[in-house]
Amino acid sequence: MSSRSIPGDASRAGQGGPHPGILALVSLGIFLASLITSAILSGGQTFVSLFAPAGQVAAFFQQNVAAMRVGGMLQFGSAVPLGIYAATVYARQLRLGVRVPGPAIGFFGGVTAAIFLMFSGSVTWLLSRPEITTDATLTHALAFLAFITGGVGFVVGIGLMVAGIAVPALILRFVPRWLAWAGLALAALSELSFLSMAIEPLQFLLPIGRFGGLLWLVAVGFLLPHTRAAANREPRSRAPHPTRATP
Repeated sequence: MSSRSIPGDASRAGQGGPHPGILALVSLGIFLASLITSAILSGGQTFVSLFAPAGQVAAFFQQNVAAMRVGGMLQFGSAVPLGIYAATVYARQLRLGVRVPGPAIGFFGGVTAAIFLMFSGSVTWLLSRPEITTDATLTHALAFLAFITGGVGFVVGIGLMVAGIAVPALILRFVPRWLAWAGLALAALSELSFLSMAIEPLQFLLPIGRFGGLLWLVAVGFLLPHTRAAANREPRSRAPHPTRATP
């Protein structure tokens, strides 16, 4: 049975679920709020390097209890709309007729990023507890755990989600080609960020993947078509006409 035999079904399906662009904006906004709030509550104090002595790291967290508590809470909260975004875009890609591994890869990456971000936020919240930060060695270990999960773990997950959306979008022309190629470049840099676990100078890839990936998800969330008919409307003027069936 063709979709033409069910009038209005495609339009109703295209309206289902939350708007991915708004979800990405909310996630990005909450995450930025966590950074801004932490900076305000800490009096603009520079975040201590995790490679500093354990006593210095512990002292930083002991002096910034409110900043860590609120920052960890908001970081945890920003993961929720991100996970919903992953599920929403996965469903939309299937509705658009994408039958390649891309949607599943993107969904896996989005869920991975959200879980790592929740875990990092939870560990950051733990670092606001005075009974934890009195132990300098434990504090240092938890600070590294918060960094590796909210940094490398999150960025690698975001890279997979971006790649899972960008590849089908490029092939099927769901979004402008330059945006799809930009997503592939961001995804590649995000996946390479795991090397920063052994090569410290490569840690500059983490903010690129983090903020670049989230901004890319915002843009795609607003541009991704609802239905295949809408997706094909513009590209058909550039693509070769399909072979006409004989009567």
